[in-house]
Amino acid sequence: MDESLRTVAKFDDPMRASIAQTKLKDSGIESAIFGESSSYPALNAVEDNIELKVNAEDYDRAVSILAASQSAE
Repeated sequence: MDESLRTVAKFDDPMRASIAQTKLKDSGIESAIFGESSSYPALNAVEDNIELKVNAEDYDRAVSILAASQSAE
């Protein structure tokens, strides 16, 4: 991944972050999840503590993919 990462979505649930990451991967977009692996479970419960990041050049496409998948739910 490039050093210029942009946050495409924030989550308070690691499972939802993982599902979104899979949707991006299925569309050919590499991503990384940050903030889900605290050794203190209470910190993981902080609202929108988990960030899904993509390379800057993939940002617009990733936003579109995630928005489309949310409207389909």
